[in-house]
Amino acid sequence: MTTLGDDVEALRTTYPGWSIFCSDEGVFYATRRGVRLREADIHRGLHQTVCTYDLAMLAQLLQRQDRLIVR
Repeated sequence: MTTLGDDVEALRTTYPGWSIFCSDEGVFYATRRGVRLREADIHRGLHQTVCTYDLAMLAQLLQRQDRLIVR
């Protein structure tokens, strides 16, 4: 049986460049580790931190961020 903690840990393994956690209010956050985005990066759509109430949506947001970096 997979638990929510297992799912969060799987995301942490998949995205080691991000610090991923869930707040007391149930909001999932991911913030970049050791990276400070430049203004040009932000204009391209990159985010320093992303958040959502849904773990599956957090995975999608992180996938989008990865796709933007490789462009």
